[in-house]
Amino acid sequence: MGLKTLGRALLLLALAAPASAQPPPPVPINPDSLPTQFLPPGRQAKTGTGRLRGRVLAADTAAIVRRAQVRIASPDIGTKTAFTDAQGRYEFKDLPAGRFTVSVSKSGFVTMQYGQSRPFEPGRPIELADAQAIEKADVALPRGSAVSGRILDEFGEPVSDASVSAMRMQYSGGKRRLMPSGRASTTNDLGQFRVFGLPPGEYYLSATVRTMDSMVLDMLGGAGGGPTGSNNNSGYAATYYPGTPNPAEAQRISLGLGQEMSGVEVSMQPVRLAKITGIASGSDGKPMGGAMVMLMPSTRESIAFVPGMSRTDKDGNFTLSNVAPGDYSIQVQSMAALMSAATQAMAMIGGDTANPTPAPSQPTEREFAMAKVTVAGEDIAGLIVTGTHGARATGRLVFEGGTPPDNLKTIRLIATPTDFEDMPATASIFGLSSVKETGAFEIDGLVGGRALRVVNIPKGWFFKELTREGTDITDKGHDFKPGETVEGFELVLTMKTQTITGGVSDARGGPAKEYTVVIFSDDPQKWAANDSRWVKSARADQQGQFKIAEAPAGTYLAVAVEYVPQGEWRDPAWLERASKNATRFTLGEGATQTLSLKLSGS
Repeated sequence: MGLKTLGRALLLLALAAPASAQPPPPVPINPDSLPTQFLPPGRQAKTGTGRLRGRVLAADTAAIVRRAQVRIASPDIGTKTAFTDAQGRYEFKDLPAGRFTVSVSKSGFVTMQYGQSRPFEPGRPIELADAQAIEKADVALPRGSAVSGRILDEFGEPVSDASVSAMRMQYSGGKRRLMPSGRASTTNDLGQFRVFGLPPGEYYLSATVRTMDSMVLDMLGGAGGGPTGSNNNSGYAATYYPGTPNPAEAQRISLGLGQEMSGVEVSMQPVRLAKITGIASGSDGKPMGGAMVMLMPSTRESIAFVPGMSRTDKDGNFTLSNVAPGDYSIQVQSMAALMSAATQAMAMIGGDTANPTPAPSQPTEREFAMAKVTVAGEDIAGLIVTGTHGARATGRLVFEGGTPPDNLKTIRLIATPTDFEDMPATASIFGLSSVKETGAFEIDGLVGGRALRVVNIPKGWFFKELTREGTDITDKGHDFKPGETVEGFELVLTMKTQTITGGVSDARGGPAKEYTVVIFSDDPQKWAANDSRWVKSARADQQGQFKIAEAPAGTYLAVAVEYVPQGEWRDPAWLERASKNATRFTLGEGATQTLSLKLSGS
């Protein structure tokens, strides 16, 4: 879930008094969506004298595309939006010098970025100088592919209000797994769906009938006791085409450019739904009354978040109904802690950051509880979930090579889980913090492997490393145990940064314009870390040059390829193949390395 969704959801949840109130389900990261960038708290969008113009055309007919949405994004301006006019033209004015990404969307077409020539690859950045005017930043939109059909129950009858998503197999978090692609569709009263705007490629269809409405009903009627109805323990698991709850058994659907595939039927798989009842008590042994209970599914095989939700009563009792078979983690959060976390999350994405809300004189004790459960169709009763305050980490920011900037209280820290497989269990809503004027910080509510990071780094400063007791733990983080206090963390910021620039030549020795450069550490052990900072990529800009910033100092391999889908270059197997034709180089601290690479066939 992104910080924006998280903050808004938590704030609404914490402010809601009725037991039926709840946040929207987490939104999984969709790498095929439009890039969106938010300005850090307290930072205003820059203006300048640059200008960017272009046209949006249909790729197949070159016809103009009216009212297409065009987005431009960079760390200096956030994200700005324009729409094409009757002639298909768009314009952005008053742009500062910098490097920008431009993306375009229009119903019926594939969402594309400027310079993108193949499905699922990143677009090309646009490098803009002071007072520069670029007049022909044109984007051609291919017709989107679509798949349509019906969702049926076990009796062959239509299922309405089912959510249908197209998913792609992608490398993420250390392994290949199914991830959502494009937008989802909802079936009508005839069970019909249509997922559209898809790039050509191979997809898996997923259907689920567990919607926000059903979760609200679960919350309203989730208390134990009272009357019961017939067949209330029968429902449907998330089902993959043609009709299996197991992602590994799903059948692929291949779509060509602009192809319309119809008549696809998915038979929902009936399962016995289970009920989980238990009691949540705090670390002091007292009931966690009025707390929010969330049931988070595993992300081992696919990224599809459909949480279950409930509330504890005054005695700490909770009931989670209509739970399909699978592996889950249960998280119990006190409402006071939810409010505190919501305030922190919203502070990270904006708001009145010029005058940050002062910390309360008596900090709220962030009590929460977690437990893992495996549901196999049978009810689970008497589950005991014991709360903890989690671990507390203390430390300071170290500013290396310069005078610390003013107003350090605008800096935000986040403790991110180091294990993607266990992320639902360890990614509690806590692990967010601000920095004191002295540069000291404190983060509580930590459990499991966490890596500390600076979210809102002051202009001109760059993250270098995380250390504790003189040891660099930037990549591996620290394994926190509930109730402990771990001191001595240092987040080192520096005014020195490392940059790699250069160009690429093709097989004939001429300058290449369409390519992706990937740099990666010469140590294979650094490839597999979740979102490793030792593996980076860049596309050529409009002048055929590439630029990679903020890579750690070290020894690297570099390779230039004509095409690699977004994120595939993080796969260690891909990197192993690419290393055969790679160029080795050493990047010194504070250095700018210029490379001349040859296009590889990797």
